[in-house]
Amino acid sequence: AQQWVQALQLVCEMSYILVERSSITFSAAVSACEKGQQWVQALQLFREMADSRVERSSISYNAAVSACDKGAACVHLVLLLGSLGTDA
Repeated sequence: AQQWVQALQLVCEMSYILVERSSITFSAAVSACEKGQQWVQALQLFREMADSRVERSSISYNAAVSACDKGAACVHLVLLLGSLGTDA
């Protein structure tokens, strides 16, 4: 369950060494955070995807929604669901 820490470190390190971060990379990290019950970090990564202009996929949305659900973060879940369809 501690794999979320390694996933966050990897995503951060990738940006420092100028390795392109993809939807797959971010989605895997969001999913690891979700499994580690770290909904705050999962949402931060999900937001960072948009900030980094990485396309958010159904996989990343599902992982973020699941993280909010497991974290009982209902307000964030509603906001997340409200953003569906706003990604270009």
